Amino acid sequence: MTFYWFAQSVGVLAFLVGITSFFNRDDQRFKLQLSGYSLIIGIHFLLMGANAAGSSALLSACRNLVSMKTRSLWVMWIFISLTLIIGLSRFHHWIEILPICGTTVSTWALFRTRGLTTRCVMWCSTACWVTHNIWLGSIGGSLIEGSFLLMNGFNIIRFRRLQLRGIDPFAVEKKVSDEEHQAPHPNPLPQGEGTDRVDLKL
Repeated sequence: MTFYWFAQSVGVLAFLVGITSFFNRDDQRFKLQLSGYSLIIGIHFLLMGANAAGSSALLSACRNLVSMKTRSLWVMWIFISLTLIIGLSRFHHWIEILPICGTTVSTWALFRTRGLTTRCVMWCSTACWVTHNIWLGSIGGSLIEGSFLLMNGFNIIRFRRLQLRGIDPFAVEKKVSDEEHQAPHPNPLPQGEGTDRVDLKL
């Protein structure tokens, strides 16, 4: 019984870490906060004996960090493949497929979408996790994902209303993205050179 409540307390800790993540309008902070949450909730699921969900959550933590540095298609497919291979090899009940599906679609969203689209896909992913966590009996996990479902839904509506009023709620992250693309090359070539060289972007 003591171990059971220890596992549940880890879930509550994850709740405290992740509760404000969907209020972030900056994608980088959003992904960083999600990484911390995914790491802790993954440990919680492993302690609860839900290996498929735990593996998916830990992969999500790594995926969130990597997606902050690259949006490469091949990196995305590596994480999707790992999620499917590890998750499907460890599930024992059909409902354990839900977090695997949720992690897969959220992986696609984090690598290929931005702003409101990302949050809409994440909302669908969260719905999969809520269903799984209620079935598992995870107190912290159910509270966390249930809160995420409501908070993210609320923010999706709020951000959409801002867009309809002509206000871009994601202007900060778009500005950062534009600055990254417009930043001068760290080793600019002298004038008149470079027409026959390939510029490698690190």
